[in-house]
Amino acid sequence: MSDTKQTTGLTQNKLLFHIATLITVIFWGSSFVSTRVLLDNGLHAVEIYIYRFLLAYLVILFFCHKRLWANNLRDEILLALCGLTSGSIYFIAENVALNYTYVSNVSLITSTSPLFTTLLVGLFYRSERPTLGVYMGSLVALVGVGCVIFNAGFNLQIMPFGDLLALAASLSFAFYSIILRKVNVYYDSLFITRKTFFYGLITSIPFLLMEPEICNMSVLLRPGVIFNIAFLGICCSLIGFFFFSKATSVLGAIQTNNYMYLQPVVTLVLAYFILNEMISIVGYMGCGLILLGLVISDRFARRN
Repeated sequence: MSDTKQTTGLTQNKLLFHIATLITVIFWGSSFVSTRVLLDNGLHAVEIYIYRFLLAYLVILFFCHKRLWANNLRDEILLALCGLTSGSIYFIAENVALNYTYVSNVSLITSTSPLFTTLLVGLFYRSERPTLGVYMGSLVALVGVGCVIFNAGFNLQIMPFGDLLALAASLSFAFYSIILRKVNVYYDSLFITRKTFFYGLITSIPFLLMEPEICNMSVLLRPGVIFNIAFLGICCSLIGFFFFSKATSVLGAIQTNNYMYLQPVVTLVLAYFILNEMISIVGYMGCGLILLGLVISDRFARRN
């Protein structure tokens, strides 16, 4: 009887983290709309990234400030790598790539992050080595991502520099997931998230210095700008990274990252309702394939 209760409790606990990961992906899929609004108001990509991370860091510092450093230098370096791979490298590489290649190229390439995570976990961790079914589910979902991205039409061209930057962003987030899996064993998610924001800010300063100009204070005081920076900082950064860290510690890097395939779906739906962009039959097919891929991956992962 106690075993049955334990199993039920574990299932319910995992279900909560699945929901938390889904909320995170919804936030991250919505972030493209907020970022577009801020760019239209004259903010630069690096500025937006720094404002959202700075706000998130200041808020989380209020709740988590007693402990400053990790247990040892090695762990502190790993936490610094979390900030580098999920912060400055990922966001700046992704945003700069948009200046050198098509949005569809960047969306498709960065959406391969879960697939890279699956491959890296299989390479570094025997205890979480994915089965053939997990790989199949990932590939099905990736095809679905491609359909969602090409919802408005097929326009994929090779533009090496921008595409390589997008690939670097995708690989960067995959490595973040692997590092996160390692530090999750020794530290709580609040501490990890706070350190991620801190090192993400520190490593972004050189990029900020290269910006030609910074927007004036009057722009930052606009209601629309304040709202979208608050949404990016609190929902997408603070809550999103905290939920992602907690989910990775419970569900594993592969299952958590596979939810990233849903991000283009969220963006597609929001574009339909907010920007009045139509969804074609290809877009609907893509949504279905992504959901099918997630079901296949989850089923084989739980069976394994």
